[in-house]
Amino acid sequence: NMAAPSAPRPPRPRKEPQPLVIPRSAAEEQRLRLERLMRNPEKTVPIPEKLNEWAPRPPPEFVRDVMGSSAGAGSGEFHVYRHLRRREYQRQDFMDAMAEKQRLDEEFQKKLERNKMIAEEQTAKRRRKRQKLKEKKLQAKKNKLEQKKQEKELDQSQEQASSEDDEEDSKEEEEKEDDAEEPSFVMGR
Repeated sequence: NMAAPSAPRPPRPRKEPQPLVIPRSAAEEQRLRLERLMRNPEKTVPIPEKLNEWAPRPPPEFVRDVMGSSAGAGSGEFHVYRHLRRREYQRQDFMDAMAEKQRLDEEFQKKLERNKMIAEEQTAKRRRKRQKLKEKKLQAKKNKLEQKKQEKELDQSQEQASSEDDEEDSKEEEEKEDDAEEPSFVMGR
């Protein structure tokens, strides 16, 4: 084992030993974990994936050691039977639990749909109410504008009528003035 001597390695920087801190509460434990993670931010953090739910082993497609009823059972057969029975009960319990879970999920989805429908109905009802108010306001505005137009038209027609009356009055006054030049009765004759 006489290998050529290699170049001496540079000494590794030693990590300072961290003081032992025993967390007294869950918050302190979490704080310590975060501090340890933040010492080296470049290091990847393993994030555990969600574990799959436990599912029982499916029943075998072909059973080789079928216990017959004609022969006497040996001393080890009870344990085999017990394990098979336990596994089958587990499988049935799992199937019942899955059926119950599915039923609850369906009920929850129906409830969500029902709540959504109720919320949509309420929204539609309020929308109709807002629309009615909006239309009512627009109608009131239109009526007001029409009323103003009618008032303007009346004012204009009254002005025209008054100007026509003024013309008629001036004609009558001229006629009266003409009448004044020629006395309608003679005094002292």
